[in-house]
Amino acid sequence: MNALVVENGVLRADGHAFRCAVGRGGIVAGARKREGDGATPAGRLALRTGFYRADRVTASSPLPFRPIEADMWWDDDPASPAYNTLRAHAPAAHPERLWRADGVYDWIVPLGWNDRPPIPGRGSAIFLHVARPDFAPTAGCVAIAAEDWPALLPALTPESVIDIRGA
Repeated sequence: MNALVVENGVLRADGHAFRCAVGRGGIVAGARKREGDGATPAGRLALRTGFYRADRVTASSPLPFRPIEADMWWDDDPASPAYNTLRAHAPAAHPERLWRADGVYDWIVPLGWNDRPPIPGRGSAIFLHVARPDFAPTAGCVAIAAEDWPALLPALTPESVIDIRGA
C-alpha cells in the first residue's frame, strides 16, 4: 500500500518531501473533528479519486482523475441528505464550489474522511489540494504548492492512503 504521510508541515510521498499547509485549527484526533472547526482530522484516509481543472492543468496519475465542471459542488451542509458528497448543482446551504478562480482546486483529491457513510456534523470537504502561495492554513484540508503537484501525481494510486499525524 502506498502511504503518503503528513507530519510537521511536510507531506512525504514516494521519496519526495513537500511543504504542506493544514487546517487553521491544527490536526485533531478524528473523534474530535467537527464541521466548521477548521481542523484537519488525524488518521489514515483513503484516496479514491481526484478532480482537476482541465482548462489549466493536466492530471496524469494512476489514481482516476476527472475534469472539474463549472457546476460541480461539494455539499457541506450537515442538514442535507447529500452531506459530504459531490453535487451536480449548488446545494441550498453551505455550498463548496469546485470550479474556483483562485486555483486552489486546480487539483483536488477528496480524502476518505466521514464518507462511508457521512455522519452529519463530523466534518466534510476534507481535500488534498493546491496551497495558497503563502501556505496560509486551510479550512481543514491538506495543501501543497501547485508546482509540486506534477511530482506528486505519479505517487497517487487507488490503493494509496494519506496518514495524517500530529493529533
